[in-house]
Amino acid sequence: MAVKIRKKGHPNFNVPNYGAKSRKHVLARWRKQRGIDNKKRVKKAHMGAEPTIGYRNPEAVRHVRRSGKTSAMIRNVRDLELFHESKMHETHDAIIAHSVSKRTRRMIVEAAKKRGIEVANPGADLERKPKAGKEAKAAKAEAKAEAAQKGQGPAKGREGPKPPQAAGAAKENGGAVNEH
Repeated sequence: MAVKIRKKGHPNFNVPNYGAKSRKHVLARWRKQRGIDNKKRVKKAHMGAEPTIGYRNPEAVRHVRRSGKTSAMIRNVRDLELFHESKMHETHDAIIAHSVSKRTRRMIVEAAKKRGIEVANPGADLERKPKAGKEAKAAKAEAKAEAAQKGQGPAKGREGPKPPQAAGAAKENGGAVNEH
């Protein structure tokens, strides 16, 4: 029978002026207030809650996920092998680090499937899909190639390369050739 994990909740901890219509640039974040006259620092009720030790969860459920297991960070395939060898997968969930590249993530997920380990965050975009931008560029290149075959030349408003200046034109400019 699985034990149900019950964690305490807490209100959103935000800096003063967050949500005020006249202060739209104030971000939803928390920074401890240190001003000598700051109302939030002196715990005025209308200013909202401040993080305190009372919001902490009991040690039995601290760092425990909804599955009832704690998390273990995986950064490469070797970490996954150690995770499997030490039988940690029975008590911990495997979580791939945020900074892991797509290629390494793909290798970790494949190795986890072979070992029967479930990864909590495998990544939704592991399958190779061509981007819409690449498809559009390919279609544009095909259209250009077809236009060139038909002999239409460059598109309107674009001229081809300019021919080199004739020898007679150089004499008209006093022997100097304009090089831009």
